[in-house]
Amino acid sequence: MSDKNNKDGLIILQYPLLSKTNYIAWAIKMRVFMQAQCMWDTFDPKNPREVIEAGKENILLTAIYQGMPNNMLLSIAEKETTKDARETLKTMYLGVDRFRTTKVYTLKAEFEVLKMNETEMVDEFSMKMNNVVSNIWALGDKVEEAYVVKKLLRAIPLKFLQIASTIELFGDLETMIVEEVVGRLKNHEERVKGHEDNEEQQLLLTHKDFFERSKRRRDESRLP
Repeated sequence: MSDKNNKDGLIILQYPLLSKTNYIAWAIKMRVFMQAQCMWDTFDPKNPREVIEAGKENILLTAIYQGMPNNMLLSIAEKETTKDARETLKTMYLGVDRFRTTKVYTLKAEFEVLKMNETEMVDEFSMKMNNVVSNIWALGDKVEEAYVVKKLLRAIPLKFLQIASTIELFGDLETMIVEEVVGRLKNHEERVKGHEDNEEQQLLLTHKDFFERSKRRRDESRLP
């Protein structure tokens, strides 16, 4: 759902609509929307025993209800707190804690074995990595940014070895963000692609020159 501007130029957020198949994406968007309204620390407090003020509780419940289709409202209609409503939805879509732990373990194992193949583009591979990381976050676990950066540099093929070594030697991998690494790899990818295109063009010209010379020789041999 798109956002709208009011007459004062402020953005009125319309929360994403939950469906039977989009819970993880919905949860990620809800987190971003609540962060934009400075409500995420209330929605997901560091201290689980922290009591939420009644006014903030109502705002958070309203946000959840706004993102629920009518045919799914009954599943949380009796929940009086944001925490209860949230836990109900997590259990419905992700299963009990034991299942979530198993799913996180599976996703982390999948993340570890990810490798970029020779024909894969940087954008394609980085999106694949980000999808796995986003799913892990949605299940309540975390993957540190520095760890993702290091994994990305380990997972790329040999044609990126030079740029990867440069990043590792002169960059601070502990503070570097994934987007910065992806940007540098894409720049290298474009340069390599341009070099390959030039070589291919040169090869085509060489072949063309060879055939033209062969044709001239054949024509000359037929002269009286």
